[in-house]
Amino acid sequence: MVCLGNICRSPLAEGILKSKLDSNRYLVNSSGTASFHIGKLPDSRSISVAEKHGINIRNQRASQFSQRSFEIYDYIFVMDKQNYKDVIALAVSQDDKSKVSLILNQTTSEGIDLEVPDPYYGGDEGFDNVFFLLNKACEAIADRV
Repeated sequence: MVCLGNICRSPLAEGILKSKLDSNRYLVNSSGTASFHIGKLPDSRSISVAEKHGINIRNQRASQFSQRSFEIYDYIFVMDKQNYKDVIALAVSQDDKSKVSLILNQTTSEGIDLEVPDPYYGGDEGFDNVFFLLNKACEAIADRV
């Protein structure tokens, strides 16, 4: 799960998907394409909305996406088109590139690229909306794997 700073959207996506999968069988992680929040907790609003739905993301710490992630993970889900471009720029092969997709594209077959809005500069309602969108996408991912 990848977003810009790894404090709002991708930590939520990580927590939601972890809640839907067997942790003994699946490794789920999140990171950001930027480095400015490395080591920090998720945004308090992400923590709150997750807790409202019975998910604890308080133990997560922000990290930066790296080329090594292509070796570790089978799927790399990004939150928006800029994250997609940033992650694809680090790919060294077509196999790497094939692992990357916009997370909300898991919820549609219409062939349009859907983005998770960044709720950072908005209020609590934006975080509720992001949770709803990511929960739907993570349901689709869990059903798929």
